[in-house]
Order: sequence, then structure tokens, then C-alpha cells
Amino acid sequence: MRNITLANGDTVPALGLGTWFLGDNPASRQEEIAALRCGIEGGAHLIDTAEMYGSGRSEELVG
Repeated sequence: MRNITLANGDTVPALGLGTWFLGDNPASRQEEIAALRCGIEGGAHLIDTAEMYGSGRSEELVG
């Protein structure tokens, strides 16, 4: 995964994982977990989540 350097000198991955729609459909839980694992195994370690995403369920999926 390519990183970029921010103005303050910190480095972050060029790509991150967004979780806006994760947790909305309980039937998709295993697919969503698999997608997160795939991203992490591919080098993504920036995961955007918020309590409001999936009414907090996206945070539960991320851990």
C-alpha cells in the first residue's frame, strides 16, 4: 500500500476503508467482515467509522 506524507510529517495510507454502509443489513455481515479483512490484508490500516454508521454496528464490525 502506498503511503502519503501529510504537511505535519505524518504518513498515512493513500487509500482507506470506509464503513458508511456496513452494519445496515444483518444478512451481509459475513461479506462485510470478509471485505474488511481483505482490505487489512492488502495493507489498509486507515478505517473510517462513526457511531452513526449502521447505528453503531459498523464500529462493532471493525472491532
